[in-house]
Amino acid sequence: MVHFVGAGPGAPDLITVRGKQYLEEADVIIYAGSLVNPQLLEYSKDVCTIYNSAKMTLEEVISVMEKAEAEGKTTVRLHTGDPCIYGAIREQMDILDEKGITYDSCPGVSSFCGAASALNLEYTLPDISQSVIITRMEGRTPVPEKESIQSFAAHNATMVVFLSTGMLDELSRRLIEGGYRPDTPAAIVYKATWDDEKKLICTVDTLAETAKKNHITKTALMIIGDAVKGARYERSKLYDPEFTTEFREASK
Repeated sequence: MVHFVGAGPGAPDLITVRGKQYLEEADVIIYAGSLVNPQLLEYSKDVCTIYNSAKMTLEEVISVMEKAEAEGKTTVRLHTGDPCIYGAIREQMDILDEKGITYDSCPGVSSFCGAASALNLEYTLPDISQSVIITRMEGRTPVPEKESIQSFAAHNATMVVFLSTGMLDELSRRLIEGGYRPDTPAAIVYKATWDDEKKLICTVDTLAETAKKNHITKTALMIIGDAVKGARYERSKLYDPEFTTEFREASK
């Protein structure tokens, strides 16, 4: 059996109860060493073989899983955050399907949630933004042409940009070209929930300047939109005494 497990955004106590249990029971752990907090490996039992996938190819990862399966062992594939976002899990699962190896997926707290918690931020403020766009810039790997930063920026919704810290000048240009004001609030959150977390509030046109000033070159998320700071929003109807819900009648 292979368990794909979301490690959470960084802090070792932000893994799910189920994910921690899988780590404690695993005979083999393959973890994304470039991003997963190594403190999580302390949950493993004494007799457990651990591999760092940062140094492995897809074929090598699958080979370890296949060998463990043949030996009747349980494998945990430990991905950062929630593996459904930029986790490259589908290609692993497809091969496991071909080989008849059983697997399941244990969700985790995504770093975009960790970043919001670092800022005490609500992404979806009434009358400001009710949508969150999660995307990235194209770098060495492309993104579909229809998913350009400019096209998403036209919505002026809250945007969370992964994997783009080294391209902030270009990111700013595209955000403004697409429709965000240059002075639209923005934030850079470095290693959300880790001990060395940094959180910086800036604007769309000062993203690159802010990152450079604070020596941030990787492992950060950019959050764009008026929900970041200072926006005047409408009160939620959910707790409005004049609003009827399934559980409560509006007051007269």
